[in-house]
Amino acid sequence: MALLSDLVNLNLSDTTDKVVAEYIWIGGSGMDLRSKARTLPAPVNDPKKLPKWNYDGSSTGQALGEDSEVILYPQAIFKDPFRRGNNILVMCDAYTPAGEPIPTNNRYNAAKIFSHPQVLAQEPWYGIEQEYTLLKKDVKWPIGWPTGGYPGPQGPYYCGVGADKAFGRDIVDSHYKACLYAGINISGINGEVMPGQWEFQVGPAVGISAADELWVARYILERITEIAGVVLTFDPKPIQGDWNGAGAHTNYSIKSMRRDGGFDVIKKAIENLKLRHKEHIAAYGEGNDRRLTGRHETADINTFTWGVANRGASVRVGRDTEKEGKGYFEDRRPASNMDPYVVTSMIAETTILWKP
Repeated sequence: MALLSDLVNLNLSDTTDKVVAEYIWIGGSGMDLRSKARTLPAPVNDPKKLPKWNYDGSSTGQALGEDSEVILYPQAIFKDPFRRGNNILVMCDAYTPAGEPIPTNNRYNAAKIFSHPQVLAQEPWYGIEQEYTLLKKDVKWPIGWPTGGYPGPQGPYYCGVGADKAFGRDIVDSHYKACLYAGINISGINGEVMPGQWEFQVGPAVGISAADELWVARYILERITEIAGVVLTFDPKPIQGDWNGAGAHTNYSIKSMRRDGGFDVIKKAIENLKLRHKEHIAAYGEGNDRRLTGRHETADINTFTWGVANRGASVRVGRDTEKEGKGYFEDRRPASNMDPYVVTSMIAETTILWKP
């Protein structure tokens, strides 16, 4: 008698050329990931060769019941770490049957910015530090914490090792390897300051691919926590009080910043970010006011600051960048639940296209 695990892990390529494509999209809340699978007659590695598909937008908060059809346009392909073989994950965005992007399709506007000739010429690079918290399924309280109670104060947990400091490492390492398998440019992981909180980094990635990769990395993490029976939250301040929040620090550079004399370009870009601070904050994630308090390695939400090696600033410049006179900077304002399509394209727009 075959075990369920045996059937789940069947290698389809032994008996058929057919493959399974898991189509992924973002639901109506802007954070809820959805997916469904379809059979393809043969392996595909170009999203342009994949068929469009539809779904019931009235069940995702993206259409009315009397006109509920929403069309998925495949945009990026990744290897499927769950089904493996030639099976794929497909990141999609959503359109009306008439071909118009639906209101929650933030990828469409991001693609317009990233295809602008001035932006293409500057080749924007991103590295996104995605923080998240793992919760017990039944009580929605961080794993490793006593139910209804609190662990010892912050200090030993950041990059900590040991059963009393690191909670959920099996999930984190599984996610790390699954992302590498999928072809996501995941560059590292670490335990965070609050126990039960972790971080992974995606990048460096160019243009819109950074956001595609981060969304699929989030999807893979959701699937792994589903298997593990643990709840994943991207809430920017999951526990009130003297505990760190969760962000999505976004590291950024363009070609002129990476060349000699780039530090002057960086300072001009930071000045532009300062002038558009309110617009960026409004687009940097829900509930960010609970996180950006001026405490716990954050700047106050109402004040823009920047500094070298200053983790209490809105924007941090690294010591190496200052020393070499070129490099990148880190926008520390985005919340963990930010939409990377919005954040990455907005940074590019403000620093390359926007004129004060």
